[in-house]
Amino acid sequence: MEIKSEVKDDLNKRLRRIEGQVRGIQNMLLEDRECRDIVTQIAAVTKAMEQVGFKMLASGLASCLQDPEKSAAEGYSLEAVEKMFLKLS
Repeated sequence: MEIKSEVKDDLNKRLRRIEGQVRGIQNMLLEDRECRDIVTQIAAVTKAMEQVGFKMLASGLASCLQDPEKSAAEGYSLEAVEKMFLKLS
């Protein structure tokens, strides 16, 4: 499944932002911050990771639709892609 370079760049930017958020959560724990504040940040990171996964799969799916035979030969049948989507949900 091919992912266009501009999509990869966007995903990497998102992942770097998430990485910073996770470091922030670690600091919040060390600073004994309020549980509700930490949980809010964890929820934000979780949502951001879901968006990364869905964006990556959507881009890959578009690639699969452009050349279904090649995608099937590479092991990305409709059923395989559906299973990947279900893993994210």
